Amino acid sequence: MSEIKPRFRSIDGLSVRYAESDGTHEAEALLLSPWPESLYAFDASWSRLAEHARLVAVDLPGFGHSELREDLLSPQAMGEFVVRIADELGLAKPHVVGPDVGTAAALFAAAKHPGRFATVTVGSGGTAVPLNLGGVLDEWVRAEDLAPYRALGPKDVVKVALGNIEGYELPDVVREDYLAAYWGQRFVEQLPYVRAYPTELPILGDLLPGITTPVQIVVGGKDPVVPVANAEYLHERLPHSRLDVLDAGHFVWEEAAAGYARAITDWWRANI
Repeated sequence: MSEIKPRFRSIDGLSVRYAESDGTHEAEALLLSPWPESLYAFDASWSRLAEHARLVAVDLPGFGHSELREDLLSPQAMGEFVVRIADELGLAKPHVVGPDVGTAAALFAAAKHPGRFATVTVGSGGTAVPLNLGGVLDEWVRAEDLAPYRALGPKDVVKVALGNIEGYELPDVVREDYLAAYWGQRFVEQLPYVRAYPTELPILGDLLPGITTPVQIVVGGKDPVVPVANAEYLHERLPHSRLDVLDAGHFVWEEAAAGYARAITDWWRANI
């Protein structure tokens, strides 16, 4: 049975789903859901992370089970909303963990709000310029015609996206939550976020050298969707960063949950 107990809260007029860990800690962490999953992506690492910080996991607007608003479907706009979430939930200076689509958003937030976060952990999200993506993600970003994707049902989306998870069997509650999150046309409605990469990632690239927040990059060394070159691109340009490459594929937070949690909590302890 999962320790994650989601609930909803209105933030800036949007219904946003989030979950908090039990217990009290001086350190706080804001976890941003990857795509096409939900905050249940942290189910496998939740208990380990919760030993070190008060956790608040969030489905970003438009993703998971949070309400969508079109003007937030770009990394820059989402980065501003990440700060709004932290403000609304009373997180004074949290560690931010933003894998996948959370990567660019968290970095934009750190660039534009120096000192707002204790640290940022990212990875498995497109960042490199020129674009360096693989598999279905590259197709989603570059496709001229979205009609084929409109024809997909939620089970098709989850099957295609999660079919490459290796060495980890999704618990039923997690798989069902992922399926429910992408019912109807939700998947197609979310595509503008990654389709903004060609425009927004060059802007982010220019901002990286000025980010003063410590940034950790955790990726799977066998990621076929977001090659390790994206992590190396960040590591070369960020002034205070650490790169951890784990023996896993794209879904490193599930495939290598123990190592993922250990790398993150070591980073937190090193940057108190």
